[in-house]
Amino acid sequence: MAAPASPRLALVILAVADLPRAVAFWSEAFGLRPTVQTPVYVELALEGGPRLGLYDRRGFGRNLGVEPAAPSPTAPQPTELYFHCDDLDQAIAQVQQAGGVLLSARALRDWGDEAAYFRDPDGNVVVVARPAP
Repeated sequence: MAAPASPRLALVILAVADLPRAVAFWSEAFGLRPTVQTPVYVELALEGGPRLGLYDRRGFGRNLGVEPAAPSPTAPQPTELYFHCDDLDQAIAQVQQAGGVLLSARALRDWGDEAAYFRDPDGNVVVVARPAP
């Protein structure tokens, strides 16, 4: 019997309606910089982890062979990106300044993190958190 595969998460890819807007949001909110840039896809480096890919919805659909459903302009998507931050106050301010819409204010959560929940311009849920003091 062959040994089990040892997958490593390399990328998290989000389909976005407006690629320049999405790149601006993630760059402003978290200071991420593009490492790959094409007309329909941009990849951003995350410190110490997988990369974040932003894919124009039309290009994303071409890979799937089917057009993805359009997200609601106000309802969050069933996607959550959870970031631990050293300075939670600064992270919250940056996400808000970049255009993140507050979904749930900073609070102590049941699992022991202090976290605030936002919606990005494409409806993805973005969480900034730190372990509770």
